[in-house]
Amino acid sequence: MSEKLDKIDLKILKILQENSKITNLDLSKKIGLSPAPTLERVKKLEQSDIIQSYHANVNPVQMGLNVKTFVLVTLAWKQEDALNRFLSKIEKIDEVTECYIITGEADLLIKVICKDIPSYEQLLFKTLSQIEEIERLKTLMTLSTAKDAKILPYNYD
Repeated sequence: MSEKLDKIDLKILKILQENSKITNLDLSKKIGLSPAPTLERVKKLEQSDIIQSYHANVNPVQMGLNVKTFVLVTLAWKQEDALNRFLSKIEKIDEVTECYIITGEADLLIKVICKDIPSYEQLLFKTLSQIEEIERLKTLMTLSTAKDAKILPYNYD
């Protein structure tokens, strides 16, 4: 973070995380500035890469995507350039929606979303298990979502 964020910037960030479709006019009213400087501040937050993009929050279940798993991946480190080769392969798998390099029990944690258990089984046995850079996979099946916060934990006051 190159520039210090003031109270107004923080208010803007919190409001936009709650509802990125808010109009500039409504946003300006909520933060107590006129529309022009509000827009200027939003543009500055975008240019400084604090606001990276805007997205629609789509409900996967309503789209028929009923299975969400997290998979612990242990790489076969003896293979040359195992990490980069693995990453380039999973980049092409649409069902892998997130990937984190982690410490602890495994090397990576991937989030997989798919239609149903047979689809997941096919992905696991026909696609993921065929990636030669993988030494071991451990699936953690989600039962339901208890919390899915979209607002970053930050003191916005």
